[in-house]
Amino acid sequence: MNFELSDEQAMLRAASRDLLSDRASIDAVRARLDEDEDVDPALWSLMTQLGWPGLALPEEYAGAGQGLVELALVAEEIGRAAAHGPFLPTALVGRALAHGASPQLQAEVLPTLASGAAWATWAFAEPHSPWTLDGIHTTARTDGDTVVLDGVKTAVQDAGGARWLLVTARHEDALASFLVDRDTPGVTIRRQRTLDLTRSFSEVRLEGVRVPPSRRVHSGPADVQQLLDDASVLLSAETLGVLNRLLEMTVEYLKVRVQFGRPLGTFQAVKHKCATMAMLVHGTRAATYYAAMAADAGAADAARAACVAASYSSAATGDVAGEALQLHGGIGFTWEHDLHLYLRRAETDGVLYGDAAVHRDRLCDLVRPAPAAN
Repeated sequence: MNFELSDEQAMLRAASRDLLSDRASIDAVRARLDEDEDVDPALWSLMTQLGWPGLALPEEYAGAGQGLVELALVAEEIGRAAAHGPFLPTALVGRALAHGASPQLQAEVLPTLASGAAWATWAFAEPHSPWTLDGIHTTARTDGDTVVLDGVKTAVQDAGGARWLLVTARHEDALASFLVDRDTPGVTIRRQRTLDLTRSFSEVRLEGVRVPPSRRVHSGPADVQQLLDDASVLLSAETLGVLNRLLEMTVEYLKVRVQFGRPLGTFQAVKHKCATMAMLVHGTRAATYYAAMAADAGAADAARAACVAASYSSAATGDVAGEALQLHGGIGFTWEHDLHLYLRRAETDGVLYGDAAVHRDRLCDLVRPAPAAN
């Protein structure tokens, strides 16, 4: 497997970093912390001009036909900038529709997503339940010519302004997902207060929500698990950007902070801590991009690679964030310093789409030999 980026991928990364450095600086992020909007309209418009919403959508629906690697490159830069916006959830819903929706539903929704005129989000997790297939308790029952959804979803990213919600539920004793218009009667969205100040998460209540059967996207647990794996890889890429920025901020600070007449970065013990942080960042990068490339190549170990990437990045968040905070000393605790915004984002990334324990448990199931037939 070739780990070198192509010229087009390198250009995508450079263009993404340039845009976010110019239009989504940390000062701009701070300025929007008290805003109720899920999206900065000006920034989202620029993102759509670069084609981000349609990056991995089929070309026949105005997309660019790229893969998970390209999405990961953009996600990494978004994490590095601690930027706000519905890129990741929209990309996930787009992938779900491209692989599992009817041609009629694809033609209705995908061109709109590709153009950035509207966005979508995935309503998967539920209160007090793990981010696994077993944690889904929302029900979907057939009633005449419609399907009725009932349940509660939590930590639904950028749901407040989304046009569509991809709701995963149990339908006729099987897992399935349905694309629901946000304005459908019975849908209630409530903004949640979370540790992460740079993103928007909401609780979504579904009470007797009726949708046509044609809005069914996933047709079984394997499809839902595949999307969960894709989500885990993209979140790992976003986490990589956050962790890399924490490392950069720490090294920059240690070069200028003087103690005992010397820059802190010259002390051997401090160098060891920075080396540990760098090792974790490089490990996260290797695991994440291997998983993305394996998914795009349809490799046999793609599911295992997704679990490795998710579990490694989730575990690394606490270690890298903790070292960054300790090495910054007292200033790292202050509201005025930007470090705390990245610390909050990193800790939140560590539990979205399942923490390290969830992914390690699934990895054990994947590598455990199947029982021998009698």
